[in-house]
Amino acid sequence: MERKDKGKASHMAGKYDDLSHAQLVELLEKRDRTKKLGLVWERDEIEADAAVDANFIACRIDEALSDKPAPWDNLVIEGDNFDALRWLRMTHAGRVKCIYIDPPYNTGNKDWVYNDSYMDKEDRFRQSTWLEFLYRRLTLARDLLAEDGVLLVSINDDQRALLELLMDEALPGMRVASFAWRTRTGGNDAKGAFISENHEHVLIYAKSAFQFGGYEKTYEKYIYWDDTKRDHYRLSDISQPKDMTERINGFYAMYDPETDTYYPSNPQRVWPSPFPKGSKYDAAQHPDVMPVFPPDDATKGKVPAKDQIGRWIKQGHIVFPDEQRVEVFDTLEELRTAIDNADVPMARRTRKIWHEMPHLEFWVGKRIGYGIPQWVRYKRELKNSTQPVSSWITPLAETDTLPDGDDVDLNAHLVSGTNQEGTTEVQDIFGSKAFTYAKPVSLIREMVRQSTGPDDIVLDFFAGSATAAQAVMELNAEDGGNRRFIMVSSTEATEDDPDKNLCRDVTAERIRRLNASDDAKYADLAAGFAYLRTHEIAFEDLDYDLQPADAWAALEAMHDLPLTLYDGQAAWNLHEGETTALVLVDRFDPGLLQWLKGRDRQNLFVYAWAPGQIAQHLDGTHVDIRPVRDTLVKRFQQ
Repeated sequence: MERKDKGKASHMAGKYDDLSHAQLVELLEKRDRTKKLGLVWERDEIEADAAVDANFIACRIDEALSDKPAPWDNLVIEGDNFDALRWLRMTHAGRVKCIYIDPPYNTGNKDWVYNDSYMDKEDRFRQSTWLEFLYRRLTLARDLLAEDGVLLVSINDDQRALLELLMDEALPGMRVASFAWRTRTGGNDAKGAFISENHEHVLIYAKSAFQFGGYEKTYEKYIYWDDTKRDHYRLSDISQPKDMTERINGFYAMYDPETDTYYPSNPQRVWPSPFPKGSKYDAAQHPDVMPVFPPDDATKGKVPAKDQIGRWIKQGHIVFPDEQRVEVFDTLEELRTAIDNADVPMARRTRKIWHEMPHLEFWVGKRIGYGIPQWVRYKRELKNSTQPVSSWITPLAETDTLPDGDDVDLNAHLVSGTNQEGTTEVQDIFGSKAFTYAKPVSLIREMVRQSTGPDDIVLDFFAGSATAAQAVMELNAEDGGNRRFIMVSSTEATEDDPDKNLCRDVTAERIRRLNASDDAKYADLAAGFAYLRTHEIAFEDLDYDLQPADAWAALEAMHDLPLTLYDGQAAWNLHEGETTALVLVDRFDPGLLQWLKGRDRQNLFVYAWAPGQIAQHLDGTHVDIRPVRDTLVKRFQQ
C-alpha cells in the first residue's frame, strides 16, 4: 500500500516539473477561483478504467449457452460492465426505459472483484476508486435511457450520501426522489451507537418525460350520488394545515345562509382563504371586524366578487352538517362559562372559541354550529385517474399498518418482501445458496411495473443472480407484455478461482432454470436469450479482427431486431422484421440483385464490408449501402 501511494505521489510531482514558480502560483489561484459545490474525488491519483473510446468492443454470441431457439429478444452479456455498456451505447442508445442496478456498496470487505486491489479498508483511495468506478458506468448508462427513461439504484445508508452526490454529477438535473425499503425485520447486529440498520434506499434519476405509472384509485370513498351533476362524490376536510398566525385570511366565521348558522375556525387548522388568487383584500387590515364568509348582507342575491366561499357554497362544493348540535349564547357570561367547561365547538382538545380570541363578543346571540362544514369532491373533477406512488416501500408483512385518511390511498404504496424473500427464491431455484444478498423479486418487479410499458427494455448491468430478469418474466406473464431484458454480469474469476463464472453459472443459469421449471409457480415464465461475451479490438485491427458474426449481432441490436445466428456460409445474411429489413453483404452474389428488385427502400438497411464493390453490380438500382466498419465505429464513438 505504501509503495502504491509513493508511486502515485511521484507521478503527480512529475506533472508539474516543467512549470515555473509563477505558473504554479497561477495554477493554484485558478483552482481556488474554480472551486464548486459538490463531490470531489481523486480522479487523477487513481488507476481509472480505459477511456471510453480507447478500443472497440464487440460481442459474440455463444449458442451453447443461449437458451431457446433464435431469434432472441433478451440478452445476457458476460464481461466487464464498462465494456458491455460501451457496446450497448453503440447498439441501444436512447432506447432503454428502465435501468435498475444494485452496485457494490464499497464495504471494504472485498465483496466485489473490480479493482479489488484498492478495496483494502486501509487504502485512502478506496472511496475515490469506488466513485470513479461508478461514475464512468453511470455516464454511459445515462446515454442509454429513453427520453422517458429512469435509472433506479439500490444503496445502503453508509454510502447513500456519496452516491447521491456522485449521481448528481454524472446525471445533472435528473434527480427525482428516492424509495425507502425495509430490508429485514428484527435486526440485532447493532453498530457502536446501538442502532440496527433495517432499511436501504433506491435512488431515482430520470429523464424529463418520465413518470411512474401510479396506482388506480379505488373510489371506495365516493359513496354519495349527486342527481343534478350525475356524478359520485365524497366528503373531505375543508381546512388547511396552517394556523391563524400563518394564514390570517383563513381565520373567519363560516356562515350557512340556509340555516343562519355560524361555524368557528380551528385556530390550528384554519379555513381555506375566502378570496380568489390575486385578490388584494387582507383580513389583517380590518382588525375591528370579525370576518364572516359569505357576508351576512350578501346571502340574498349576488355573491360579491371577492367572496370565494359564497361562490363555492352556491356551486355545491361546500356542504354543512344536516344533524348537529347548535347553541345560542344570549350573553357574554354564558359564552365564557361554556368556554370554561369546554362546552364550545372543539377540534379534539382545542377550543374553537376561547377567552382571548379576537372579537369574542361576535359569537353572542349567534346560532353556533358544533359540526364541521365539508368539501365535496366529485369523481369527475379528479385531476388524475391514478394515485402517485409513495416513496415509502411497505413490507408485505406490514400492509395493514398503512395510515388511512382523506388524502391517503392504501393502494399507492409499493409493496415488497425483505431480503429473506430474495434468499429463499434463489434457494428454491438452485436448490442451494448460489448467490448471497439477492434482492427480492417483488421489490424489482413492482419498480419495473411502475416504470415500464409492455414493450419496453429493462437493463441491469450488475445483474448478479438475475432477479431483474425474473421480475420482467413475471410481469410479462401477468399482463401479456413483451418487455425485454438485458442482463450484464462478469465472471468474477480470481487468481484463487480462475474457473469461476458468475454470469454463466448463476445469472444465465437462473433464467434457464425458470424456463425449464416444472414448478407450478414458474409455469408461465418464459424468456429465451442470447448469451454474448464482450471482447476488445484495437481500432487499427478492426479490418482483420472484427468477425462478420460480431458485426451482425451489433447491427441487429442497432436496428431493434432480435438477435439471430450469423450464417458464415451465405454470401449475404437477411433479417426481415415486422417493419425493418436488414442485410449484411459479405461478398457479391447475383441473388442479392434479384432480391432487391421491387423492395421497399424506406425500411431497408444494407451493409457491406466494401460498399463500392457491391454498388458497381447494381446497374443503377438505387440502394443505400452502408459501410460496416465506419458505421459501427461512428456509433461506438458518438
